[in-house]
Amino acid sequence: MPTKNSSERDLMEVAEGDIKNLSRRKFLGYIGGASALLMTAAACKKTDTPSNNTGVNLGSGDVGILNYAYTLEQIEAAFYTKVFESPYAGITASESALLGDIRDHEVAHREFFKAALAAGAIISLDLDFSSINFSSRDSVLGTAKAFEDLGISAYNGAGKLLKSADYLLLAGKIVSVEGRHAAYIRDLIMPGSFADGLDANALDMSRSPSQVFAIAGTYVKTKLNYSNLPTS
Repeated sequence: MPTKNSSERDLMEVAEGDIKNLSRRKFLGYIGGASALLMTAAACKKTDTPSNNTGVNLGSGDVGILNYAYTLEQIEAAFYTKVFESPYAGITASESALLGDIRDHEVAHREFFKAALAAGAIISLDLDFSSINFSSRDSVLGTAKAFEDLGISAYNGAGKLLKSADYLLLAGKIVSVEGRHAAYIRDLIMPGSFADGLDANALDMSRSPSQVFAIAGTYVKTKLNYSNLPTS
């Protein structure tokens, strides 16, 4: 049976640990060792240079899918950070604490992908949340629910596109955290509704990258080129 090298073990250890309890220095220290695992794959593509002058190129293969996930984590992290720049009217201490936990998770996910992709990572995106009323609880929670559901469907749809079993495992661990977020947000909106939105088989939906960007693109000002992402 093949054994994992030290970089692969470091990458898995970060995913398996409680990321919330890692200090920033320790977190980035773990990621530093893991970066080499992705840099080899990333070397085959050009980053931040559109392949056909239509936008920032996410790339192809597993690196492209990881940049796709990095894109979504940038959006979510920026959204929750914005929520705390001016908290909505009537936010309770409990809501503030738990939404703060979600923000920290999304920031950690974003930094994980950025550090692990290293030179293969796309640029930080220019985002536009002007359509969201951050002073309104309904607006903030409704948008949070939409983002969490979209992220879950994106990870579900992307899983089959990954070739590396290690990356698939990591994606599964991240999407399970997104599922916790979605359940909490649902319960804030309507107590007891944490399991709503499932299909007849009690499964969450999946979306392709093009379906996801048709929705997420509303908030992304940076033009993206995802034409090289795998489709099967």
